[in-house]
Order: sequence, then structure tokens, then C-alpha cells
Amino acid sequence: MINFIGDFPCKLDAKGRLSLPAAFKKQMQAVGQEDFVVKKDIFENCLVLYPINEWQEQVELLNKKINPYNREHNKFVREFHRGKAELSIDTAGRILIPKRLLEIIGDSSDLVLAGLETKIEIWSKDVFDKMETNENDFASLAEKILGQ
Repeated sequence: MINFIGDFPCKLDAKGRLSLPAAFKKQMQAVGQEDFVVKKDIFENCLVLYPINEWQEQVELLNKKINPYNREHNKFVREFHRGKAELSIDTAGRILIPKRLLEIIGDSSDLVLAGLETKIEIWSKDVFDKMETNENDFASLAEKILGQ
């Protein structure tokens, strides 16, 4: 099972390719994964990079909750899948993120890859750096979510 850990600043090269951090490459190689799906996050101004197996699990979870004959469900599914792209790691360990998706998060060459267990968030470095959570806010969330 993949467990992405850590935040890694990185830069896009001149062609818009991104080198995955060694720690993430190691996780991918351990399970034989080289393919991803990337899409805009639902809640935040970042992209989410799913290894293909994790993406398939997300789609299965979604399909269990969706009624294809419900207009609102269809609208949600359409929006959920809008703009996604399939990516593969090249022989140099890089991925090419479509420019249209990079524009959504600010079209910066300075990015942060943040591991969140089974997925990787891709942030503009400027946005990521400004997003620091107040310790009291985090403690309150922990108490609300875990302290029940």
C-alpha cells in the first residue's frame, strides 16, 4: 500500500515537467505504479495526484453513492470528472502536468508536493506557504473530529 509522507518544494522544468521526489518514487516503485490521474481538488485551490489504483478506488466509492437517474447526482459526477488527466512517469522519473490544470492553481513554476497518505496534493508554493493553520485552530479541529 502506498503512503506518501512529506512536503517537497519543486520546480517545473522549461517544458512543464515535474520530477517526483525520491521518497514518492520509492513508494511508487514498491507497488509497481507508474500511472496517475490528476484533477482539481474539490475544496482547495490545488491539484490532486492519484496513483491509478487509488483513483479506481475513488471511482468505485463514488459509484456506490450515485444514482444515475438522479439529475443532481449526474451533475456532480460530471463536475467531479471535469478536467482530469491521466499521466505516466517518464524514464527520467518526471510527469507532465497539463498547462490547463497548472493555470487553475496559479501557473507558477514553484510548486509544493504534499503527501497525504494515498494521494499527493500539488500546490503553488506561494499559496501553500500562506496556508499555515493556526495551532489553536488545528487543536480545535482535532478535538472536534477525534475527541468524540
